[in-house]
Amino acid sequence: MAYFWMLARDRERIADARRRIDRSPLGACALAGTGFPIDRQQTADMLGFSEVIPNSMDAVSDRDFSIELLSTCALLSMHLSRLAEEIIIWNSPEYAYVILDDKVTTGSSIMPQKKNPDVAELLRGKTGRVYGNLIAMLTVMKGLPLAYNKDMQEDKEPLFDTLDTLMLLLPAANLMMKTAKFQREKMESATFGDFSTATDLADYLVRGGMPFRDAHDVVGGVVQYCLSHKISLENLTEEDMQKITPELGDRIPDALKAMTVLASVNSRTSEGGTALSAVQNQISLAQKFLQNH
Repeated sequence: MAYFWMLARDRERIADARRRIDRSPLGACALAGTGFPIDRQQTADMLGFSEVIPNSMDAVSDRDFSIELLSTCALLSMHLSRLAEEIIIWNSPEYAYVILDDKVTTGSSIMPQKKNPDVAELLRGKTGRVYGNLIAMLTVMKGLPLAYNKDMQEDKEPLFDTLDTLMLLLPAANLMMKTAKFQREKMESATFGDFSTATDLADYLVRGGMPFRDAHDVVGGVVQYCLSHKISLENLTEEDMQKITPELGDRIPDALKAMTVLASVNSRTSEGGTALSAVQNQISLAQKFLQNH
């Protein structure tokens, strides 16, 4: 869902950029308009533009419509690249959280057992190309005086190349995600043994009225006990907790329950949190966004 909202903002930015691109320069001529009785709005209407660029010198000499779109594309590429990096890491044997389809991978030239995440790596790699096109255009324009300068003929290649690149990357990213098989049991097993739910014990104690400073010390003692006995939080028993935190008394079972992964996830009920209800709410918002766009 985090990546959904990144891409949703990209979609909004592209739509917003369209408003400023949708202005006709026709009739500005080479510099200062014309003395002939033309109707710029009429030609704009005939060509499908909503309005005209008000200033003729601005119409001739500026390329911010191109730079804005390149900037938006750079942000989109960044988000695709970040998603690709997640997939590359998760696809590695050390994680093995996801299995990628053969359509988006290739075999290794030297290791027959290896499956390379080609699409993900190209999503990540081609982001540099999109960034380069943006920087190229900003550099071309940075020192140009009014009005038209021949330097501006360099505006076509970066823009067209970026759009062509994204028209390849977006369908490829879509195919990669649609065909990916996430290894849920493997991902769930990775949540155990890392003390990531220790903070939930502190939160539980605070909700019971203990100052956080004291709760912090209690949790530190629990973690130290686990380390010294070479056990994880999930392996703690009521007897263990009785030794460490006898002051909890009959609250020990609830304290142990608070440190389970499921309880940790579902405790975060705030908007945008990880609780099932919060995630379902995000999905509903995402579906509404797609319906409206």
